[in-house]
Amino acid sequence: MVAGEASGDLLGGHLIAALKAKRPGLRFSGIGGPLMQVHGFETYFPMEKLSVRGYVEVLRHYREIMDIRKRLASLLLEQRPALFVGVDAPDFNLDLERQLKQAGIPAIQYVSPTIWAWRAWRLRRIARSVTHVLALFPFEPPLYEKAGVPVTYVGHPLADVIPYDIPKAEARAQLRLPTNKLVIALLPGSRRSELEYMAELFVKTARRFYEEVKDVHFVCPTASRGTRDMLEAALRHHAGMELPLTLLFGHSHEALAAADLALVASGTASLEAALFKVPMIVTYKMSPMTWLLMRRMLYMPYVGLPNILAGEFLVSEFIQDKANPGALASALIDLLHDAPRRRLQIERFREIHATLRQNTAEKAAVAVLSVLERARA
Repeated sequence: MVAGEASGDLLGGHLIAALKAKRPGLRFSGIGGPLMQVHGFETYFPMEKLSVRGYVEVLRHYREIMDIRKRLASLLLEQRPALFVGVDAPDFNLDLERQLKQAGIPAIQYVSPTIWAWRAWRLRRIARSVTHVLALFPFEPPLYEKAGVPVTYVGHPLADVIPYDIPKAEARAQLRLPTNKLVIALLPGSRRSELEYMAELFVKTARRFYEEVKDVHFVCPTASRGTRDMLEAALRHHAGMELPLTLLFGHSHEALAAADLALVASGTASLEAALFKVPMIVTYKMSPMTWLLMRRMLYMPYVGLPNILAGEFLVSEFIQDKANPGALASALIDLLHDAPRRRLQIERFREIHATLRQNTAEKAAVAVLSVLERARA
């Protein structure tokens, strides 16, 4: 198995637990994080080496990443595992899967590449590379079925883990947040490469909002010591130290459970916010070169997962040049004062939650074992 970042580690950990419950003798190795390792997973390289996002950012680490893939491919071709599961990280995993599949080792891609948002040409590459796809979203299987790629819809594990009804008061008490103030969750991303573009933006936005709305408290979970340092530096440089702000190590779910509104970086965090039924604004910034390359391949009008799942602009998006502190602060203030819009978001978020709750780990484990049995037969 190969997982390239925290969200993949979560998926991988759940899958390993479900597979071990059915087949206790199975052994797992490759690249994974602490949530996979707690189930006995043996990792050959640090998962953090793969946690890079964006074309320009990947180019900086290209040689190291390619060297890891080459060494891992050589190791796996020598070991000949019964099955390979690539957990997300398609830019790393698809070529590795193709090599293994050609050598007669079944390869499963767990989490579809974003063929539904951009780079639809990837379908041909996926068909050459994988034996089976495990899809998290209900609109993905028809695309694969049309292309003749075996696929199973398994739902999203976050929808299984996150409760339908959120105990907000409990979460605030746990985080020692004020009970009588507006609480806004700030989720600027989990990677250092993201914080390079998002830390300053989120701090300045919070400061602008606080100038207009004093009765507020911000809460911001950080994924690592490095990302926390970057946020603290942005707070010092942009007069954010006086903000009523609680910085956390981890605890993003608790922060969302406690929040009335959220400002969220596009990606898995926006789905988490939707599952926690938090009205939100979605934003994202990246290197100008990465954006120039990426925007040419976009064919959907929105990029945030809540909007893609809803099939409409349910949540306001501010991407790249539109992502500035004034626009984001104004959007948050507008959302605060628009109760019908907040209620609509919450209602649609509940529908999304019901659709995605599929007992994902169990479904994924059944599909994986089915591929394994067919390969052995």
